Amino acid sequence: MTVRALIVDDEAPGRINLRYALAEHPRWQVAGECASAAAAQAFIAAQDVDVVFLDIQMPGDSGLVLARALAAMATPPLVIFVTAHNAFALDAFEVHALDYLLKPVHDARLATALARAEAMLDLRQRPAYGAALRAWADPGAPDQYWRQVSVRSVGRIECIQLADIDWIETCGNYVNLHLATRSVMHRLPLSRLLRHLDPGRFLRVHRSAVVRIGQAANLEVVGDGAYRLTLRSGARVPVSERYVDALRKAMGEC
Repeated sequence: MTVRALIVDDEAPGRINLRYALAEHPRWQVAGECASAAAAQAFIAAQDVDVVFLDIQMPGDSGLVLARALAAMATPPLVIFVTAHNAFALDAFEVHALDYLLKPVHDARLATALARAEAMLDLRQRPAYGAALRAWADPGAPDQYWRQVSVRSVGRIECIQLADIDWIETCGNYVNLHLATRSVMHRLPLSRLLRHLDPGRFLRVHRSAVVRIGQAANLEVVGDGAYRLTLRSGARVPVSERYVDALRKAMGEC
């Protein structure tokens, strides 16, 4: 299957470089190039495209404005964001399993992004991707935290509600999301995910563990300065001394 791509970048060199890079990948066809978000929106309204390479920093409406407009579509094209810098945006993309490329775009990183997009298209994941894009586009009021995360596996995206997570365990650059009946690995460091968790609902209890406060059932001492928290699900989570006072206070408020 040919993958039809639209390149959106206000700078001609950026469009040209990406066009030449995509020419090295036989499945990919550049359906069009646009220098603004408005032109891209008109193009997408007139022609179907599978993937949009979207520069974030553009005069007029930014790429983020266009992405939010695309999120309103039932089955939006896959969006691969292209940016020179925007640390907060990168965090948000990772939370919702959305792909991005940093300028200058390196061939190996581009190939990875193309492979992910191809797998999602082959498995007909555009509706699931649309849900992830909408979750990113509408996180709630500015003072609210994320309500869900979107977990990407090979060619698939699964949206997981934070209210369904009992506790979170760090595993290097991944987190293990423990649900009632299963666990799901998500490629995102715990330090980044914590920025988006409501501290009124989630509490760090150990360097390697965060719990949903409403799941806390019983705290016990298991050694000198070591504690263990039993959750309502029956799971047992280590608690370190530095967090025990905050945990006791939170449990007292439950």
